Amino acid sequence: MIAIIDYGVGNLFSLTCSFKSIGADICVTSDPDLIAKAERIILPGVGAFEDAARKLRQSGLDKVIKEECAKGKPLLGICLGMQMLFEKSYEYGEHEGLGLIRGNIRPISDVIPKGLKIPHIGWNALSFGEKKDELFKYLNEGDFVYFVHSYYGADCDDSVIATAEYGVPLTAAVRKDNVCGVQFHPEKSEKIGLAILKAFCEI
Repeated sequence: MIAIIDYGVGNLFSLTCSFKSIGADICVTSDPDLIAKAERIILPGVGAFEDAARKLRQSGLDKVIKEECAKGKPLLGICLGMQMLFEKSYEYGEHEGLGLIRGNIRPISDVIPKGLKIPHIGWNALSFGEKKDELFKYLNEGDFVYFVHSYYGADCDDSVIATAEYGVPLTAAVRKDNVCGVQFHPEKSEKIGLAILKAFCEI
């Protein structure tokens, strides 16, 4: 079973539909016992980092996530959920993340060329570098996925497994051992997104 964590800030319906379409056994939950019983965890998220981090802490699910990841359980953070995996975010202040991925979340306005629209919205090609991670084993270099974001993962070169070009290469996905994160939305990325979710189910 895959536990999709419900802490009030996720695109749960689309994710649920995507996982069902690939035949995955899923459960949308905020119950620590169900999360502990799950084989894998999904941390979704849309909106502001500060609000999401506060809700995660207030629910106590931050501790549950860390405990389960420490056991080696695969975790996939999606969009804001990926950003929550980092140590800190500098979105309208300075906010603590889960600290499962070394690095920080910073505004793309600091690095992209002037004139490009913020937020970064649309389809962009993935680049995997020298070695393609197993999360992308069903993909080809240059496959397109769908992004909606104004902040990106920075200071995290040791965990980057994919980038996407938006004037400059931006972090598209990260991984450290059993902890994975994607900045884009697999549930909005059609067949390519489903292929990524399928690969995560096999990690």
